Amino acid sequence: MDFELWLSPLVDTLVTYGVPAEDGPMAALAVVYLALTLFSLAVVILLLKSKFRKGVAPVADETEPEAEEPVVAAEAEALETEEPDVEVAAPITAAEIEPEPLEVATVVEEPEPVSMLQRLRSGLSKTRSSLVGRVDALLGSHAKLDDAFLEELEEILITADFGMQATQELVQALTLRLKEIEPDDPGQLRTILGEEIRLRLKTGTSEWPQPERGPLVILVVGVNGVGKTTTIGKLAKQFADQGKRVVLGAGDTFRAAAAEQLEIWGTRSGAEVIRHNEGSDPAAVAFDAAKAAVARKADVLILDTAGRLHTKVNLMEELKKIRRVVDREIPGAPHETLLVLDATTGQNALIQAKMFQEAVAVSGIALTKLDGTAKGGIVVAISSQLDLPVRLIGVGEGVADLRPFDADEFVEALFVNN
Repeated sequence: MDFELWLSPLVDTLVTYGVPAEDGPMAALAVVYLALTLFSLAVVILLLKSKFRKGVAPVADETEPEAEEPVVAAEAEALETEEPDVEVAAPITAAEIEPEPLEVATVVEEPEPVSMLQRLRSGLSKTRSSLVGRVDALLGSHAKLDDAFLEELEEILITADFGMQATQELVQALTLRLKEIEPDDPGQLRTILGEEIRLRLKTGTSEWPQPERGPLVILVVGVNGVGKTTTIGKLAKQFADQGKRVVLGAGDTFRAAAAEQLEIWGTRSGAEVIRHNEGSDPAAVAFDAAKAAVARKADVLILDTAGRLHTKVNLMEELKKIRRVVDREIPGAPHETLLVLDATTGQNALIQAKMFQEAVAVSGIALTKLDGTAKGGIVVAISSQLDLPVRLIGVGEGVADLRPFDADEFVEALFVNN
């Protein structure tokens, strides 16, 4: 009876959910039986898991020699008696087991110094291979220096972007000097070619103009993608390393993120950057930058400009406006108008130089990406045809790879083996 009373709440619940009243007791017993079965199954699973966990340790112990147990115990007793300092020193002793990495690190920290000439030779490797390598191959394939030889040499010079004018001048000069070459030493032609190229290279002074009053002002111009902003950043870093105070004018207000890119370089070099909102008047930026450079007694002011097609007259007029504004604030400025050209564009760079020279009185050339082209003859073409000094050349990504152009060093890097 007590059992029926205990089941009655469960019977009532089952009846409420639709179980017939006469079947209620049997349904309740079934539920209880099912609950007990599930509970028993859960207990069995837990017991099996517990037994399995306890059984893992003996298996591991079986793989260890019995003789090691007293050793472990002895070590445990020793650790309890040792001072704390001994425990701290243990990792240091383990690290000393591997001396080889330390010896390798010492070797890496002492690289052999690389001279500036070696850096230039590395940067001009493509031009050297294309020009000098092909000349050497030509000398090896001709028994005598005849008209056929000179014709092939002319082709080599043209494909190296010396341009038609410079190429014809070089071939004519070589023709006149063939008598200087010993019949059994045609390699002398290589030396003579280097000498004639050197005569046609106009080298700008390595010193920047020194204005009587105010900062040195450098206006940087060129078309899009030639590396103006990067050139400005490297120049700013070089001036800052000389202890000079530098101000940068972010005059490229048309290209998205141009001012931000210049500010990154300003942070690297410690230079102050004067900028306006995107789309502002570049001449207004130049005005504010000039004012700031004078007020802060800066040593150098470098003005960036928007990249523009040399064929767009209105954009060229804008550069003239910038020059007028800067000259009004700092008499005689800009003291240097630097045209940045991409050496990989070849003869197109020569056309750009002509147009910019006519529009904004370019005073010097910065030739970038010379390490990325096999057509380094563009240096000779610009120097000989435009009578413009190549002031700077870029032969790598580093700040020191933007370097003053030296004609003697340039020819040596190309033609001298060692």
